[in-house]
Amino acid sequence: MTKEVSSLENRIKELKKQRNAVILAHNYQLPEVQDVADFRGDSLELSRAAAKTEAKVIVFCGVYFMAETASILSPHKTVIMPDTNAGCPMANMLSAEELRKLKSEHPQAVVVGYVNSSAQVKAELDYCCTSTNAVAVVNYLKDQEEIIFVPDKYLADYVSKQTGRKLIIWNGFCPTHTKILPEDLRREKKFHPFAKVIVHPECLPQVVAMADAVLSTSQMAKFAKETEAKEMIVGTEVGLIYRLKKDNPGKEFYPASERAVCPNMKRTTQEKILWALEELKEEVKVPDHIRLRAKKAIDRMLEIV
Repeated sequence: MTKEVSSLENRIKELKKQRNAVILAHNYQLPEVQDVADFRGDSLELSRAAAKTEAKVIVFCGVYFMAETASILSPHKTVIMPDTNAGCPMANMLSAEELRKLKSEHPQAVVVGYVNSSAQVKAELDYCCTSTNAVAVVNYLKDQEEIIFVPDKYLADYVSKQTGRKLIIWNGFCPTHTKILPEDLRREKKFHPFAKVIVHPECLPQVVAMADAVLSTSQMAKFAKETEAKEMIVGTEVGLIYRLKKDNPGKEFYPASERAVCPNMKRTTQEKILWALEELKEEVKVPDHIRLRAKKAIDRMLEIV
């Protein structure tokens, strides 16, 4: 088995060189996928890293909106996904048409949208945001009377509490993060009384209220390195645990819930990466009329943060 895996990894490395490709793996990907990646991180972090490389081909191991974001930031590169059926349920909870209707109901509102959204939705935004900088973006808009925040109602709830702003929110959510319940944290705290509790802001408000720190996946990776705590209970998709353990061998990490698994994030395998590199399929390309508008919202966010 090991020989088979290493030959597969070697073939991926060879093809990557031939294709002048870079492999990006989101923090929730399978360990075998993270092991062959050039960059691991959250969605925007990865797209920006890829844009800065000389690579002509970007292999995005994540979900569909992430590959779209890479295409928005790197229009002259070929962005391929090992499995284009890997979608994001939260991103699919809001269409551009639904957002246009919401905007027509609040014509004076500024629209802030989570990066976890389709390219078409991003094209309708005034500002994009990530879970890392959502609070900073909303604070920046302090002079605006009305702010629409889409699509995640739980991130919106967290941002609203942190900024003191009443937001117009959409009823979207991450099905994986909502599987983490307060009783899960109570159970893990009983087993690991000295562990720090870190959770993602996509979690239920009751779970967020129980955390020592509320962090995006990239912030969790940073926190785990810098904290003196030797044990952490991690309230996000279980795939991040592999990275945290690998980066911090002297520390222990416990998933808040083993149920917090995103099936879409687990669709990518080394075999699929190999096929994608062999055939340069499936390409994800955002058309210019959408791309340029979506990029404006991302650029505005980057100017703030």
